[in-house]
Amino acid sequence: MNKLSIFGILFILLQFPAFTSAQIRLPRLIGNNMILQRDHEIKVWGWASPGEPVKLTFGDNTYKTEADSNGDWHIMLPPQKAGGPYDMLFEASNRVTVENIAFGDVWVCSGQSNMELPMARVREKYAEIVRLAETTDIRQFLVPDQYDFKKENKDLEGGEWLSATPENILDFSAVAYFFALELYEQYQVPIGLINASLGGSPVEAWMSEETLKEFPYAYKELQKYKDDALIKKTEAKDSARAADWYRTLDAKDPGLTENNAWSSPETKDLDWDTVEIPGYWKEGPIGHHTGTVWFRKTVDIPENMAGKPARLSLGRIVDQDYAYVNGKQVGTTGYQYPPRKYDIAAGVLKAGRNTITIRVVSNAGNGGFVPDKPYYLAVPGDTIDLKGTWKYRIGATMPRAPGQTFIRWKPGGLYNKMIAPLFNYSIKGVIWYQGESNTGNPEGYNQTFPAMIRNWRKEWKQGDFPFLYVQLANFMEETDTPIESNWAVLRQAQLNTLSVPNTGMAVITDLGEWNDIHPLNKKDVGKRLALLARKIAYGEKALTASGPVPAKADFKKDYVMITFDHAGRGLTTRNDKALEYFAISADGKNFVWAKAEITGKNTIRVWNDMVSDPVVVRYAWANNPATANLYSENGLLASPFELKK
Repeated sequence: MNKLSIFGILFILLQFPAFTSAQIRLPRLIGNNMILQRDHEIKVWGWASPGEPVKLTFGDNTYKTEADSNGDWHIMLPPQKAGGPYDMLFEASNRVTVENIAFGDVWVCSGQSNMELPMARVREKYAEIVRLAETTDIRQFLVPDQYDFKKENKDLEGGEWLSATPENILDFSAVAYFFALELYEQYQVPIGLINASLGGSPVEAWMSEETLKEFPYAYKELQKYKDDALIKKTEAKDSARAADWYRTLDAKDPGLTENNAWSSPETKDLDWDTVEIPGYWKEGPIGHHTGTVWFRKTVDIPENMAGKPARLSLGRIVDQDYAYVNGKQVGTTGYQYPPRKYDIAAGVLKAGRNTITIRVVSNAGNGGFVPDKPYYLAVPGDTIDLKGTWKYRIGATMPRAPGQTFIRWKPGGLYNKMIAPLFNYSIKGVIWYQGESNTGNPEGYNQTFPAMIRNWRKEWKQGDFPFLYVQLANFMEETDTPIESNWAVLRQAQLNTLSVPNTGMAVITDLGEWNDIHPLNKKDVGKRLALLARKIAYGEKALTASGPVPAKADFKKDYVMITFDHAGRGLTTRNDKALEYFAISADGKNFVWAKAEITGKNTIRVWNDMVSDPVVVRYAWANNPATANLYSENGLLASPFELKK
């Protein structure tokens, strides 16, 4: 063959790469151990060479198709009953076998960190559940955390179906796992979880470009971040500024630069000041300080604890910490939210005096040790409480740390990369836990959240599939007087979204923690979502799945009469106490606490003797309405709300 012929063939192969690779390829979602939606027509799809014949053998049936001019192909399977295991054999110029398939119910689990939070973070709270996790018919597909602002992706870049076993369970979404466990125990059908969630993400990140046109501020930002050069420049700039800040911080910190580092147990601390831990710096002698503060505590270790592996629990620390025991670093955490649980190797603890040193970095001056968290040193059978008086010394003083751009949270990016590739996969419904990142503009959530639901339903082409979501938990300190609250406004937007067909909302203002945006009780969150699913998705019509929700308010001269839906067997209060957390206003701006009484199975009268002609009534309107106590006799908590004349 002459040179010209060889080059000619190479040119053709380069122009038409399908000629060089005629092998069938399946999307990431279609793989070993997958769960497919029962009782629903199933689409299986993939890619091959243009025009290439594709054959699928499933059980005793054979299905044939061929790839189109773009190399895309799909096969529709008739509805299947719950069960398994099954195998599928795909054949083109190659053969691909997918094994251990089950048919059951598939739920997409999405939102931000409270949906993302894995069982690993709650393993101590649910140690026995983790130890006994062996439900191979509950399986999770963890979607990689990635974004793309330019186009909707057709496939994911990673992920696999894994069963709930002790080896895998720690990577499961805790909310999603407890949700699935409830459904599995109720119906005994396989439950598939597609976990597509990302901490810190606002709702706009999960919406398509077309939908974002309704929201010019977000649409404009999406266009901006289609520029790869801008992203690269922004990331480089952020990285350089952060590196410079920390480099300067370390250089200025005498605890690192002195010959005898302050982490050493040999360091003399007689001239160090004292402070009570836990607590925030601004509330004590340290005050508002950006930079580093070093803390030291000497503890006496008895002989029976010496030499043993141990656990150092330091609650939560704002913002970053480095922990040392007898001069040996035992752990570090780079930001404020994770719990500090550090393992100490055998041989580090000694009988007698032991020194614990913590270097804390505050990025914005609001540092501290979060109260009402566990602070202790423990070996099996013995625990030393670390709360109380510590010594401290200021290290470096710095200006506020530079902020980050968090490009991954920008509008449209997560939708394109983490949601769009799922649309061919038949599902039972969606569970959603998000909203904290939209509390800066809570009114806007009235429009953005319903728009996102409509967006997903349109693209999935499964009609108004069940969309179940979690209302924001109680968070931050309680207040003695009625206040304005962005968290309350966003909860109201979530309540308003129940007007969207086939939606359900789990109320959890009794499950939060005032000092933690990531409350640990994920089991009850999952159970409440599952209760909604039983009614909305599985058709248990007689089931009371929601707590009381206000239906209407009749404003009178001296009181307001509120009528509730979903009152179940009737309205009641927790622990038979008088109703709490109602507020009333005559002008819509100034609110006072109000009295309230249950007047019927589903009605409540609200009043304040000093307020005539009320125009607004509120219930549980606060960041943390933990003492709000309106329930149904079915044991379900009422949603916070605001009603206007």
